[in-house]
Amino acid sequence: MAMSQEDIDALLKNMPEHEQTGTEEKIPVAEPQFSEVEPSSAADTNAGQKFNPKLDLLYDLQLVLSIELGRTTMMIRDILRLSRGSVVEFDKLVSEPVDVLVNGRKIAEGEVVVIDKHFGIRITSLVDPSDRLRSLRR
Repeated sequence: MAMSQEDIDALLKNMPEHEQTGTEEKIPVAEPQFSEVEPSSAADTNAGQKFNPKLDLLYDLQLVLSIELGRTTMMIRDILRLSRGSVVEFDKLVSEPVDVLVNGRKIAEGEVVVIDKHFGIRITSLVDPSDRLRSLRR
């Protein structure tokens, strides 16, 4: 069953507040703003690109693509205290680009966008190919 954002907000409002210890404080977090973009089909994106027939076997390989919003280091006791509504602060600012990783290697940077109520990434810069090759040797 899919829930709308309004249903989720109503459920969260009706939940009892967790007891706060003297060392914790609530930090106000602004609602992120994402620009709307129009989805494009893969055929439109690849139109006019020529593929190398020697690499034809590689085109069907599946790789893990992930997006890294940021990183942080936490003590185990703090991780165990996480609950619904907890906020984890990352090392990046909201305005900074996110990293696009393929099999754990950074290949690009991008910005978060919303496409028909789904998150997406608009690629803003690619890592230099020579830097990508250097990272493979490590």
